[in-house]
Amino acid sequence: MTESKLNSSIAVYDWTVLAGDDWVGEIRAGQTFRIVDLRGNQSADTLFFNARDTWERYSATDTIVAQRNIYVTTGTVLLSNLRNPMLTIVADTCGRHDTLGGACSVESNQVRYEIGKRHMHSCRTSFLHAVSDPKWNLSKRDLVPNVNFFMNVPVTPDGGLSFADGISEPLKYVEMRAEMDVICVISNCPQLNNPCNAYDPTPLQVLIWD
Repeated sequence: MTESKLNSSIAVYDWTVLAGDDWVGEIRAGQTFRIVDLRGNQSADTLFFNARDTWERYSATDTIVAQRNIYVTTGTVLLSNLRNPMLTIVADTCGRHDTLGGACSVESNQVRYEIGKRHMHSCRTSFLHAVSDPKWNLSKRDLVPNVNFFMNVPVTPDGGLSFADGISEPLKYVEMRAEMDVICVISNCPQLNNPCNAYDPTPLQVLIWD
């Protein structure tokens, strides 16, 4: 785990993403971007796109293969589908973050919990809402596998995934340096069925420094 030397008081951008809300914004090359888990064990489902050509986007597969690790933490370079560096994790007080669990959806809520959960809000719904503004030049077809900051998804001995209690705590954060101009899309996970957040979604904080 690595702490940052940056002071939040001099950040050029500071925003609180309320529980269950989405956030989308641009981070310029060279800027530093931090996501803070304000109350602990909250998942920040996150996508990144090249701000100048949105066909290029974060690739979980290329990132995993390049670093030979299914988790991301300090030192990890998040790669695009063209294998270009998008962001580098420069500080992380949580320890590791999931790249395999994906985003909850209407369909997964039904399969994992019960058909009666179909109406409940999901990260995929949040992603769709976030990219609905034409200014981002994004749509449903751009929703690729995401990274889940602060989420704990251990791999079982037989190769399966288990959604376990979170390992994050209040005010833990992950911080990245943008290697290109990127559009970041966050769903502050609204999941009410998974005990990993004590059935209580909580706010995130987003900070950017020049």
